[in-house]
Amino acid sequence: MSKHTPTEIKLHQKSHVLEVAFDDGQRFNLSCEYLRVYSPSAEVRGHGPGQEVLQLGKEDVNIERIEPVGTYAIKPVFDDGHDTGIYSWETLYDLGTNQASYWQEYLQRLQTAGYSRKEKAN
Repeated sequence: MSKHTPTEIKLHQKSHVLEVAFDDGQRFNLSCEYLRVYSPSAEVRGHGPGQEVLQLGKEDVNIERIEPVGTYAIKPVFDDGHDTGIYSWETLYDLGTNQASYWQEYLQRLQTAGYSRKEKAN
């Protein structure tokens, strides 16, 4: 059973942000790019340690819709066709509380791969 339960989930498609509020008062604004590159799917995480796949070119990705998964998770459907990540409440909470460090890790991985992130189009 999840220790953290969302009280509100709002998709802001214009700004490409998913806003999630939890029952302990925490509120996170998670960009669609961030959610996409940290998808809990096998396509992104692989099937074991060291099999992670760095996601490139996701600066403009958006979420088309969100499907509920039971009472424990959501499944965002991204406009690049990705729809296999199931984000449990614990996963969303983890992504929110560790957003700064995870984002820096992602930017470092992009730099190491020689990829230059383009600024998001408005």
